[in-house]
Amino acid sequence: MKDLQFAIVLCAAGFAARGQDLNGIWQALNTAAWDLQDHTGQLGVPPGQGVVEGNEIPYMPWAAAKKKENFASRKTADPAEANCYLPGVPRATYMPYPFEIVQTPKLVAMRYEFAHATRNIPMDGSPHPDGLPGAWMGDSRGRWDGKTLVVDVSNFNDQTWFDGAGNFHSDMLHVVERYTPIDSSHITYEATIEDPKVFTKPWKISMPLYRIVDPKATLLEYECVFYLQEEKFKAAPFRK
Repeated sequence: MKDLQFAIVLCAAGFAARGQDLNGIWQALNTAAWDLQDHTGQLGVPPGQGVVEGNEIPYMPWAAAKKKENFASRKTADPAEANCYLPGVPRATYMPYPFEIVQTPKLVAMRYEFAHATRNIPMDGSPHPDGLPGAWMGDSRGRWDGKTLVVDVSNFNDQTWFDGAGNFHSDMLHVVERYTPIDSSHITYEATIEDPKVFTKPWKISMPLYRIVDPKATLLEYECVFYLQEEKFKAAPFRK
């Protein structure tokens, strides 16, 4: 056990020396989870400034109409907040819940308070496997670009939204994330998004992430499915 603890400390020290230490609990402090673009407030939705570069999402005409349909039915149709499915990428990063990064030389793991979502990101240079079925969180592969963690994500299904406003994608979604430490308590997060079925060109979001420095910080259990069943059925059988 002591050898393992020493190895973990030595590994963390190596990342810190290279400016690559992302270990810790982080959270976005913005309103992107409600709407990626500029939006006014309404009941249950705080007003916010957009995180989309240029504040425009380049939808194809049919997709722009679909987005409007999603917005109209968002209170019941949102896969994450209304139905407790996994939030997908990049949405998991800016949900209004914290997430944790744990890194080793060969693997970066991310776990999220919302819906117990997790990601394992190989850092060994291996490519995305062929023939994978589409997944809610996609398949992630990472590498270092200086002190920036670059994560290539593909193999998505078409079931997640980017936010609670109905912004969506197809199973051709491809996301490239960049996590760049600014200092010991801040990361610049960027995600470039492309989907040739839905968008006319790639587009980008960016935002700061904040380390939670409370020494007691931990991820708690947000049991979304349990809460949803209680709301829908009032007396879920496991309450008895």
